[in-house]
Order: sequence, then structure tokens, then C-alpha cells
Amino acid sequence: MPIIVNIDVMLARRKMSCGELAEKIGISAANLSILKTGKAKAVRLTTLESLCAALDCQPGDLLEYRNG
Repeated sequence: MPIIVNIDVMLARRKMSCGELAEKIGISAANLSILKTGKAKAVRLTTLESLCAALDCQPGDLLEYRNG
């Protein structure tokens, strides 16, 4: 898949646990896991906004496109 999800990278930089992030943004740990592993088919902009606010980052810090 050419879209790479870097939530784990930002979690490590912020020294935050998955459970803490899930609670802050109001989604289940299971749904956060689906996002982190790149198994999600879509991400709502409101969820992306919540992730960016909780992790104090930009969307480009979380999502990356790699061709090929």
C-alpha cells in the first residue's frame, strides 16, 4: 500500500501510549490499532484532526505517500 501511517513514530516521539491516545481522541484501542497498522480503508478528517491535536503534529507527520 503506498500510504504509510506513522502514528507509532509520533507516539514514540511524544512518549504516549496507544491507550492514552485512544482515550484522548475518543476512539477504541481496536480502532486505533487498525489505523496504526494501515489496515483502515479510510480516515475521517475529524479523526485526523483529533490525532493531530492530541499529538501536536501536522497530517503529513502521520501519513506518507510512497510510490512503488
